[in-house]
Amino acid sequence: MAEAADFQSTSRSPARRWLRRAASALVSAPVLATLLYVPAAPASAAEKASPSRTVDVSLDTLTPTTPVEGDTLTISGTVTNEGKETVNAAHVDLRLGSRMANRGEIDAVARRTGFRPGDDGAALGGPYRVKIPQLAAGISKDFSIAVPVDKLGLDDEGVYQLGVSLTGRTGSTRYDQVLGIERTLLPWQPEATEKKTQVTYLWPLISSTHLSAESGSDDQQTPVFEDDALAAELAPGGRLERLVALGAELPVTWVVDPDLLATVDAMTRNYQVKAGDERVPGKNQAIAKQWLNSLDKAVQGDKVVALPYADPDLASLAHRGKDVSGSLSHLQPATEVAESTVETILHVKPSVDFSWPVDGAVDPSIVDIATSAGADKVIARSDSIRDELPYTPNAARPIGGGTTAVVTDASLSTAFEGDMTRAGNSTLAVQRFLAHTLAVTQQQPGKLRSIVVAPQRMPTAAQAQSMATALRALSAQRWTQPSDLLAAAAAKPDDRATTKVPGARKYPAKLRKRELPVQAFQDMKITQDSLDNFKVILTMASRVVTPFGNAINREMSTSWRGRAEPAAAYRKSVQVHLLDLTSEVQLIDKSDLTLSGRSATIPVTVQNQLLQDVEHLVLRLTSTKPTRLKLNGGNAVTELPVKIAGGHSQSVKFTASANANGPVPMTAQLYTEDGKPYGKPMTFTVKVSEITPTVMLVIAGGFLLLALAGIRMYTHRKRAAAREADPGEEPGPEGEAGTPPATGPEGAAETTPEGASEDASETTSGAGRTTAPSDDPEQPSDPVPDTGAQSTDPSGQGEKVDR
Repeated sequence: MAEAADFQSTSRSPARRWLRRAASALVSAPVLATLLYVPAAPASAAEKASPSRTVDVSLDTLTPTTPVEGDTLTISGTVTNEGKETVNAAHVDLRLGSRMANRGEIDAVARRTGFRPGDDGAALGGPYRVKIPQLAAGISKDFSIAVPVDKLGLDDEGVYQLGVSLTGRTGSTRYDQVLGIERTLLPWQPEATEKKTQVTYLWPLISSTHLSAESGSDDQQTPVFEDDALAAELAPGGRLERLVALGAELPVTWVVDPDLLATVDAMTRNYQVKAGDERVPGKNQAIAKQWLNSLDKAVQGDKVVALPYADPDLASLAHRGKDVSGSLSHLQPATEVAESTVETILHVKPSVDFSWPVDGAVDPSIVDIATSAGADKVIARSDSIRDELPYTPNAARPIGGGTTAVVTDASLSTAFEGDMTRAGNSTLAVQRFLAHTLAVTQQQPGKLRSIVVAPQRMPTAAQAQSMATALRALSAQRWTQPSDLLAAAAAKPDDRATTKVPGARKYPAKLRKRELPVQAFQDMKITQDSLDNFKVILTMASRVVTPFGNAINREMSTSWRGRAEPAAAYRKSVQVHLLDLTSEVQLIDKSDLTLSGRSATIPVTVQNQLLQDVEHLVLRLTSTKPTRLKLNGGNAVTELPVKIAGGHSQSVKFTASANANGPVPMTAQLYTEDGKPYGKPMTFTVKVSEITPTVMLVIAGGFLLLALAGIRMYTHRKRAAAREADPGEEPGPEGEAGTPPATGPEGAAETTPEGASEDASETTSGAGRTTAPSDDPEQPSDPVPDTGAQSTDPSGQGEKVDR
C-alpha cells in the first residue's frame, strides 16, 4: 500500500513526473549503457526489452472502458507460456505508460512489440500484482487485477497507454525479465468537454446474393433460392439477427441493401430452394417473418439510407464495366427500385442520395459513376481523400460538380476488422476506438466537429458485438454526441480540408485486383439483350422483366468481390434460365414436303409453352430458289403475323406456286416486330413435282371409267340378288328378273288374270295374241323400258310389277 501511495504522490507532481520520464529515457539509452559498463541489477534487468515474446498476454476484459474518478478499473486476461522452458517466480503487473500526444501515437501502440521501458512505464506493483509461481511450457493461467482509478496516477485528460506484463525467469536466465506484455489504451476524460464531437456510425445491413432469377410457374411466381444459407444469418444468434438486435438499441444510421429486404420478404411466403437439379420447399418462413418484424420496429425513428438495389460494385463499373455498352444503364433503375422496396417493406422513407464505393476508395471515374444514378453524395474514406492537417476535419466537403464527399475516418472505420471472436482482440479494438474519438475531440477542444464511421460492409456477429460495446461506452456523452449521416453531410465543410479527388493511379492495387472482370459485364449485356428481345412479345412482360432485371443487378453486386467462380456460375445460371424461357416459344420441326401441282399451301407450326400469351411476332418464310418455288404471289420471302395463347400452338399457312420441278430448301424464322430474329431458324425442303394439263385429263378420264365400271358391277350384283330371291321369275334381258309385260295397241298393259297360276304355260301378248313361252331372254337392244327394282320412276296407273 505504501508503494502504491508513493507512486501516486510522485506521479501527480510535475517535477517528479519530469524526472521519472527523464530517468526512463536514460535507462533506455543503449549508448549510455555501453559507456558505463555497469552490470545491470536484477531489478533493472527486468525492465530490459525481452529478446522474444516468450509469454503471450491477452487482455480479455477491461471495465469500465471509460473510467471516471472513483471507479475501480478491473482488467482480466490470460497468460500463456509459448516458450520451451518453464517460467518460474512470475508475476503479472499493470503499467501506466505515457500520455498519447496525437492519433498517430495511438495507432503506433498496436504495432509495438517487446518491452520498452521508456514507453511502457514502471510496474504498479504492490497489491496490484498477481503472482504466478510456475508457468510450464504450453500452459495458460488466468489473471485479474482490480485497481482504483485514483491509484493509477492519471494526470491531464487524454489517452494513456496501459500495459499488462508478465515478469519471471527461465532456466537459462539468472534474473527476472519481462517475458511478455500486451498494451491497450485508456481514455481519461472524467468531465464532459465544452464542445463534443458529433459521431455518425453507419450500421450496414447487407448480405451476399441468395435469390435466383427463377420462379415457379404458378400465379404467385414462387421464388427459387440458390441456397438456404440466409436462414442461418437471420436466425437467433446469426449475423443479421445480431445486427438488428444490437442496432435497435444504438444511435446509428441504417445503411440497407434493398435486395436483402426483398429476399427476406420472399422467404416469408412459399419459396423453393435449389437442390442439384431439383427444387425443394423452403421451411424458414417463421425466421424470415420474425427478422423483418424486428427490423421494422428497430428502424422506426432512425435515419435509413438505401443503397442502389443489390449494392452494385461502383469501382468495378467505373474501371471495367463502363466500356461495355448498357452497363451503366442499370444504376438508375436500381436506385428507383431501392426507394420503393425499402418504403414498402420497412414503412419508412429512405434516403437514396448516398453511394458507397468499396472501402470508401475513390477516383474521378468512380465519383462520376457513383453520381450518375442521381446520388449527389459519395461516402469516401480518409485514407483515400487525405487531409494534411494536424487535426481531423469535418467529414463533409465539396468535391465539385455539386457533389459532396462524406469522408469517413479510416482508423475508426477499420477498428473492428479481424477476428473479434477472441475476447482479447475485441477488448483492444474497443479501447482503440474510444481512444481515437477522445483524441479527435482534444485536437481542437473549442471547435465543434462532425465525423463519420463506416465499418466493413458485412460485419460478423462478433464484430457487431464489439462495435456495439464501443458505442455503448460513448453513451455517457462526455466527449461525443451521436448524429446521423444526413446531418453529417449537411455540416459546414472545413475550409482547410482537401476537396481534391485522388487520381486513378492512387487507387489501391489490392482493391483493383478484386474487381469484377470485363467478362462479367459482357455476360450481363448478353442477358439484357436477350431480355429486351424477349419482353416485346409478352403480354405480361413484368412477370419476366422484374425478376431478371433484379438478377442482373445482383450480378454486379459488391458481394462477389474475391468470389470469381461463384459469380461466374450465378451469371451462367441466369443466362440458361432466360434461354429456357425464350425457347418455350419456338418453331416445330417439320419434315420435307412434296408439292404436286402449280400451287399449294405450306403450313409452319409455332408453339407457345409459356403461361402467358405472346404477340408482336412475325413468321418469315424464305424460298432459296424463287425461280422454282415462289411464295404468296411471286415473292421469295413472305411473312405473316403470329399471336398465340399460352400453352397453345398455331399453324401459320403460306401459299406457294411452282414453276419447275426439283427440291427447294426453305427457311422459317421468327422475328419480333422491330425486325430482330427470335429463336433459332428452321429449315426444311419442298420437293416440287409439276403436272401438265394433258396428264391431268388422262388421269381424270381414268377415274371416270373406273367409276362407271363400279356402277355397272353394282347394278349387276343387285339384279342377281333379286333373281335368287324369286326363283320362278323369268329372267329379263341380261338375266334381269321382272321383265315388264308387253303393251297392246291401245298402250294398256296386259296382265295375267287374277288367280292365274304363276306357272301358266302361256302368256298374253298384244291384243288377244297368244304366244308360246320362250327360254331365251330378251336382248339388251329391245326397246322395252327397264322398270326393275333400281328404277326411281313411278309405276303407271294399274301397272303391276312382279319381283
